[in-house]
Amino acid sequence: MDFAQQQRRPGRHVVTLGLVLALHVLLGWALVTGLAQRMVEVIRAPIETKIIEEAKPPPPPPPENLPPPPKLAPPPPSFVPPPEVHVNAPPVAAPTITTTTVAPPPAPVTIAPPPPPVAPPAPPAPPPPPRVVAKPAIANVRACAPSSDDYPAAARRAEATGSTRIRFVVGADGKLASAEVVKSAGPTREHKMLDRVALAKLGECRFTAGIDENGKPVGGSFDVEYVWKLE
Repeated sequence: MDFAQQQRRPGRHVVTLGLVLALHVLLGWALVTGLAQRMVEVIRAPIETKIIEEAKPPPPPPPENLPPPPKLAPPPPSFVPPPEVHVNAPPVAAPTITTTTVAPPPAPVTIAPPPPPVAPPAPPAPPPPPRVVAKPAIANVRACAPSSDDYPAAARRAEATGSTRIRFVVGADGKLASAEVVKSAGPTREHKMLDRVALAKLGECRFTAGIDENGKPVGGSFDVEYVWKLE
């Protein structure tokens, strides 16, 4: 091992010197105590010196999931030229033209003649005459109806009752044109007596002709029903 290597590893050189000094001390102690004879063989034996190299610890494992190194911005340039500034010349103002509007002369005034007078509106037409309600021919039955004295004696003894219906036909002059029994009071002979009495008594009534929509008298027909009952 040369001197340069020893200078690089001073620790190993110190260890070696320490071992040599320890051997000298041990040898002196052996001579003093009379143990030189026993140490001769030991001393005669070749003494091997070894340079013990210090065991280097294994390098630490590289750290995992480390963030990437920051990106450094490039250094600014030493000189930045200023931007060019273009100054536009101020625009030349256009000459102002002032115009004056002259009003046209007033138009001649024309006087129109007055409009003709408006004719008054025509008077409204007279309302139509009221419409006449048509009426049928009738008879005053209350004034000529049979009474209890007109009840036939045979029909009373037989206790015959019922209703007789008679149809009357009246002319436009209000006079009776015809009369007939359209429904008998009953099937017996006594009922037929009641029918004849009703036809005779009601035929003596006062009749009134009918009136049409124009208000003119007209003839017509109507039915009258008389009820027979014992009191």
